[in-house]
Amino acid sequence: MTILTTAQRASFDDVGYLMLDNAVTPGQLAQLRSDMASWTNESSLHDQAYGTTLDGRPRFDLQPGHCPDRPALRRVQAPSEVSTAYLDVLTSSRMVDAVVDLIGPNVRHHHNKINSKHPGSSTEVRWHQDFCFTPHTNANLVTALLFVDDVTADNGPLEVADGSHKGPLYSLWHDGVFTGAVAPAVERAAQATSKVCLGPAGTACLMHTRLMHGSTPNQSSHPRTLFIAVYAAADSVRCSRNPVPNEHDGLLVSGTEPGYVRSEPWQIELPEYPRSVSFFAQQSDQERNV
Repeated sequence: MTILTTAQRASFDDVGYLMLDNAVTPGQLAQLRSDMASWTNESSLHDQAYGTTLDGRPRFDLQPGHCPDRPALRRVQAPSEVSTAYLDVLTSSRMVDAVVDLIGPNVRHHHNKINSKHPGSSTEVRWHQDFCFTPHTNANLVTALLFVDDVTADNGPLEVADGSHKGPLYSLWHDGVFTGAVAPAVERAAQATSKVCLGPAGTACLMHTRLMHGSTPNQSSHPRTLFIAVYAAADSVRCSRNPVPNEHDGLLVSGTEPGYVRSEPWQIELPEYPRSVSFFAQQSDQERNV
């Protein structure tokens, strides 16, 4: 189903991202919020990351400062495996239809996760390009970031650098250490012209895999939760291990298997497979090295 206009597709090609209103139905959004609230309540019973994913790492990651009175669940790995609501949105929603319009008609799912910043948290996302975490033979990949909560100017919104998807791929390795972030000078240059992505719950930001982006801590009294799903054109084959292994890896959400591989010329160091629960820890552990 084609839902984007020619102008919207041209804008995505030009700046590297597209804001999509009403990316899910009210019913779908309500179910997503309900499941997240249930997991957050459950997390109050734990004092460290818990649950198990396909590679043995925990599914639920807790923010520093988490406690029973103020539970702070900051990451859920592959929620599609434990929630029919998240699987439904992942495979059948207006968000998916828009992704297909951008990189289809043959599109497969790569991985999904939830990132949540709780009020007053120190959690931030340092600047990077997703492609350097998940290199493929071509860059026809979209990261779909669905706003499960309202995203405002003060609760740690996504910041993007217009047009950076057309520029170089920046290393996430520094002095032999995989930091998960670009060099400080590159980050400062991106921030100087960055745009902030805001919107009510149910909005989605569809982001090109090479687009530079990051986000600051949540300084508000409201949570900022995103459901993040990564999709690839079916003729794009991954070149490194999936950092969020999941049972829906490779699932076709549109079209058929093309039967061939398409490649583009690019060069970037392969990423380091995360040993910790999520890249939040990966970035903060190596912060001193950047």
